[in-house]
Amino acid sequence: MKSILISGCSSGIGYTVAHGLKKRGWRVFATCRSAADVARLQGEGLEVLQLDVDDSASIAGCVAEVLSRTGGTLDALFNNAGYGQPGAAEDISRHALRAQFETNLFGAWELMNAVLPAMRQQGHGRILYNSSVLGFAAMKYRGAYNASKYAMEGLCDTLRLELAGTGIAVSLIEPGPIISRFRPNALAKFLENVNIAASVHRVSYEAQLVRLKKEGEAAPFTLPESAVLDAVLKALAAGKPAARYRVTVPTHLFWYLKRLLPTRVLDALLGRAA
Repeated sequence: MKSILISGCSSGIGYTVAHGLKKRGWRVFATCRSAADVARLQGEGLEVLQLDVDDSASIAGCVAEVLSRTGGTLDALFNNAGYGQPGAAEDISRHALRAQFETNLFGAWELMNAVLPAMRQQGHGRILYNSSVLGFAAMKYRGAYNASKYAMEGLCDTLRLELAGTGIAVSLIEPGPIISRFRPNALAKFLENVNIAASVHRVSYEAQLVRLKKEGEAAPFTLPESAVLDAVLKALAAGKPAARYRVTVPTHLFWYLKRLLPTRVLDALLGRAA
């Protein structure tokens, strides 16, 4: 039975991928930050461990426990844990930007480093990173998130080159709008870290608040979390995995537009996006 460790499984993409892979015969090590979520997912039949990717000791302990249970092997890692910090670049403090990188990038990178020795020893492995269309196409009021995903993409491109010939493949999953708890979580971070009333962007922020508070689909071409599961399944099953798996129409569209259009024209299109 193949094994996979997945971060950020309490809801949304991680939750759907964990259940989807378990149904397909994988031994899934699902992880959540809170003890309550761990207990809830255990009650649903998943093999669950507590993991806070912002905590080095938590990462080391989680990986040690996984390898103990498998006899020292792990076939795949899906680095999924993350959140979005909305706000104009000038309204994001160093503290808030650091927190965004701690979760979205540094924690994911440390988790990868923790499992790599086992994958090298066994001579194979799949490492997947959940990136975003915003990992290559920047949008207003998403600077902290953009930056964390741009950095993730650059590091993964480097890692892919460094692991050539080892049997360990690295792929980026790049979703566009997906139905999940991403917007409610982003709203909480927006209200926590941005002084909306004092900002020169406060009028524009009103539109952002409407988008973040909207129930259901907040953007065209929104897909369910199962669309990301499909991409993960392709990446795990491929004999030669692609470097990137793009999910949703906006991701495919902006991937090509970025290569075809002058920067000024693309800026005008992205500048009109909500």
